[in-house]
Amino acid sequence: MLKGEWLKNPLRLAGHLKCLMMELKDYLKQYFGFDTFKGNQEAIIENILAGRDTFVLMPTGGGKSLCYQLPAMLQDGTAIVISPLIALMKNQVDAIRGFSEEDGIAHFLNSSLSKAEIQSVKDDILAHKTKLLYVAPESLAKDDNIQFLKQIKISFYAIDEAHCISEWGHDFRPEYRSIRSRVDEIGRAPIIALTATATPKVQSDIQKTLGMVEADVFKSSFNRPNLIYEVRPKRDVTKEIIKFIKANPGKSGIVYCLSRKKVEELAETLVINGIKAAPYHAGLESSVRSANQDKFLMEEIDVIVATIAFGMGIDKPDVRFVIHHDMPKSLEGYYQETGRAGRDGGEGRCIAFYSYKDIQMLEKFMQGKPVAEQEIGRHLLLETVSYAESAVCRRKQLLHYFGEEYTQDNCGACDNCLHPRETFEGKDSVVKVLKTVIAVKEFFKPDLVANVLCGVADSTIKAYKYNAIPEFGSGKDHDEKYWQTIIRQALVADLLGKNIENYGSLTVTPQGYEFLKNPHSFKIAKERDYEQEGGDDSGEGGGAMVAADQTLFTMLCDLRKDIAKKRGLPPYIIFQDPALQDMTIHYPMTLQELGNIPGVGQAKAMKFGQPFCDLISKYVKENEIERPIDLVVKTTGNNSGMKLYIVQSIDRKLGLDVIADGKGLEMSELLTEMEKIVNSGTKLNIDYYIDEVIDEDCQDEIYDYFREADSDSIEEAIKELGEDDYTEEEIRLMRIKFICNEAY
Repeated sequence: MLKGEWLKNPLRLAGHLKCLMMELKDYLKQYFGFDTFKGNQEAIIENILAGRDTFVLMPTGGGKSLCYQLPAMLQDGTAIVISPLIALMKNQVDAIRGFSEEDGIAHFLNSSLSKAEIQSVKDDILAHKTKLLYVAPESLAKDDNIQFLKQIKISFYAIDEAHCISEWGHDFRPEYRSIRSRVDEIGRAPIIALTATATPKVQSDIQKTLGMVEADVFKSSFNRPNLIYEVRPKRDVTKEIIKFIKANPGKSGIVYCLSRKKVEELAETLVINGIKAAPYHAGLESSVRSANQDKFLMEEIDVIVATIAFGMGIDKPDVRFVIHHDMPKSLEGYYQETGRAGRDGGEGRCIAFYSYKDIQMLEKFMQGKPVAEQEIGRHLLLETVSYAESAVCRRKQLLHYFGEEYTQDNCGACDNCLHPRETFEGKDSVVKVLKTVIAVKEFFKPDLVANVLCGVADSTIKAYKYNAIPEFGSGKDHDEKYWQTIIRQALVADLLGKNIENYGSLTVTPQGYEFLKNPHSFKIAKERDYEQEGGDDSGEGGGAMVAADQTLFTMLCDLRKDIAKKRGLPPYIIFQDPALQDMTIHYPMTLQELGNIPGVGQAKAMKFGQPFCDLISKYVKENEIERPIDLVVKTTGNNSGMKLYIVQSIDRKLGLDVIADGKGLEMSELLTEMEKIVNSGTKLNIDYYIDEVIDEDCQDEIYDYFREADSDSIEEAIKELGEDDYTEEEIRLMRIKFICNEAY
């Protein structure tokens, strides 16, 4: 063990440096069983032993914990480790105790302990048994703990997950800002701050706040060569996740979701589809959370479905994939969470499912927060959008974000390098967008700006008479999705901004005005269909999907036509084309299997399904087809919290505007959710609302139209019925009523 007097005399310590270097490796072997240090570990430990403030920027899996654990073992006194997650302190303490015969060598001090347990911890510290004491910042702030810590010799303070200090970090925690004042009150000792995710701006903020601007900085490369990065469009996301996991049997993985409800729904869906999975989020009881975490670590389950509350401090080296069901709020969060994969240097797949609708929802969550906080959040979200939609190497973009240059042209381990996308010149389109934003007096949100460009005169545009401006319809050669992409890229390039006070409306930045004066080349990657979320099961369009078995598809269409004719119904009321196309992929032969097809549901399967099952069964047997039935995703029955909320609210006869406000939805978004519910097999009775907002004669005219129409296309209905006579909202409402009355 190093002598205490060495540490009091830096010059003497320097004189023994050669011997010390030999001893450090010996102690590394003795305490942790490793023969060699990784990366900067040895230099960091020497710096701490020399009594220097130390800033460590090291990616997940680089061995940050060892940087403070080993010097704590070698010094007199107790190292105070400040960590944000109480739930994971026990794991860290247990890991340290595993290397020692003395349990008292490491403790945690937090609100989960009883008075007797707290006293036992303090007794061990006073008896000089404890080398590492883990505390939460809240515990550090308690007066009785401050008074106790004043009595003991503190070797140094280690501040783990130091990015929590910065308001510009992805996981800012206000209580972290007061750490320095608590340290000064308890008694000064060297500080080591550690994080896996900090941009140069965040790093500077951390050092200033902790009063360690002169600290020695040890920055490791953020590059994780063994990780493969991929962003996929958020379409049939649950199905895609199940397919991926089943294609990688027995491998450990983490699926991250933004909400607790989605965590529980997805975990339940994975389990009923034969995948060993469990949920993890802060809302679960502590015992359940710990049990699920232990099952994952002990490989009793393969997959943990979690919010960001899971992962920090978990040392499971063989996580083979990390999937983001939802894009996180920042690239720091994304990098840290993907960093759980392949910590042993082995395979690590990082797949994120992206839809801009998720970003819009995160923006809505920021409403009501202080303007400064909204501005920071908006900046972080824009970086995430840029990463997701960019055609540039994912690795190059991530490293650049953290202030590191990646010089290779092709990393060979991300979707953009493995499958490069074509780009096109977007200069003229950007100019059109900027001119339109100015023409509507910087008052419209992106969706309305896109509508103006496309020449879609909804009620808002008519009310402001913007259907009469020159820019109206100037971009009708492209669809709304195209213009949304141009708008987002202009936001990322800082040519457009968003008005925080008038939340969400687009503004032209000084850079945007300069672009209008001197337009220059603006390359845009061809869209990867990021916007078509959840497939086209709303009844609109339906042409994007192609039947896997065209012969069977034709037979199913003929059967549908016969049944529709006998029942006096339009064919789409029986089953829509996407449902028939799915049948040609999965070949459902029973009503239960048919009910699992998107757009069918058990109610429709029972009412119309038997002839279809009979036809498919006969076809499969005659053609000796091997069915991929394992790809038919079984559902939990309740589908989602959103569905339950809408169904229950309509049962209570709440106004649709009230229902939409309750979930922060626009009316068009609520109608889309209702269409999904109806098309998946659940009947909604919205007569009470329709009777209030649509005249009876108008109801009859729209209803009769759908009874005779060949398709349920809203666009065709508007053309036939007249856009001046009926709004899109009225027609969609009546289509929902028609389907519910005739299909169930």
